Amino acid sequence: MKRIVLVVLAVLVTTSLLYAAPKKEEGKLTFAYMSGIEDPFMRMIEKGAQAKAEELGVEIMTAEYPKAWGPDIQVPILEALSARGGFDFLIVVPTGVEALIAPLKKIHDKGIPMITTDTFLGDGDYSKPSSYSFPLAYIGTDNELGGYEVGKRLAEMIGKTGKVYINTTNPDVSSVTGRRDGFLRAMKEFPNIKVVGIDYNLDNQETAQRQTAALLQANPDLKGIFGTNLFSAQGAYQAVVNAGLTGAVKIASWDATVDLIEALKAGKVDLVLAQKPYEIGYLAVEWGYKYLTEGAEVPKRVVPGFFFFTRENVNAPDSQQYIYK
Repeated sequence: MKRIVLVVLAVLVTTSLLYAAPKKEEGKLTFAYMSGIEDPFMRMIEKGAQAKAEELGVEIMTAEYPKAWGPDIQVPILEALSARGGFDFLIVVPTGVEALIAPLKKIHDKGIPMITTDTFLGDGDYSKPSSYSFPLAYIGTDNELGGYEVGKRLAEMIGKTGKVYINTTNPDVSSVTGRRDGFLRAMKEFPNIKVVGIDYNLDNQETAQRQTAALLQANPDLKGIFGTNLFSAQGAYQAVVNAGLTGAVKIASWDATVDLIEALKAGKVDLVLAQKPYEIGYLAVEWGYKYLTEGAEVPKRVVPGFFFFTRENVNAPDSQQYIYK
């Protein structure tokens, strides 16, 4: 009986160590950053993380940037990072709502806490018990709200009537599905606007350009396009330029890359939503540090806002901080 009690106590102690917020007071902490793809947005997350890490005396270990988006590419890099070890906390951009659950759970079960940024696992509600609720938090944009706001602004630009088109990336990624769904919700408020197509380019700008060109041929009276990320928007506006329809087709884009800001200035794009990736990375390190050193309770959802660039404000000094440089 005594032996059974000891075994039960050992299990309880082990479980409490696994789930309790660890307090590490000596030695330098190391945070690992696993991006979703090589692009300016992901680099800005890293810059924000590096800035906060320098303030706190934390090391940042950056995993190899995937050359394309998707679990098949990200998971081997993530597994190599895990095998290498040497980090106390993980900041990760999951490239699939379901496919990344098991690989990330393996890292969590090694005692490595994590925050997902930009995208999330499952439905993103980490406050309820589920197979994907093990991350401490999601830190990123409210993508559905952003898509809704883009939709309303694009509707105004086209006079609340006509055909519109969505060019997006992947059908199983939380960020872009939220943008798509928010945009479609906005379109329901405008009965004279018709969504004539949704294409998935799998984060390939050339594919986005070809898809948009084909859509324009089938719908020469198209009035508006929503590009849900930088690859989508950059491919879409180039197809419109090539078709000689600049200005006639209004383009609302997501992500304030230098390319898209220059396109806005040149009249090739009409609206750019800027996320706040620097702030996302900064906050991820801040909350991770508080968790490790103070045992702080991390909010399950931390949502920085967004900023809209137009030709009226694109050159304003206060706007420059939102460009992904």
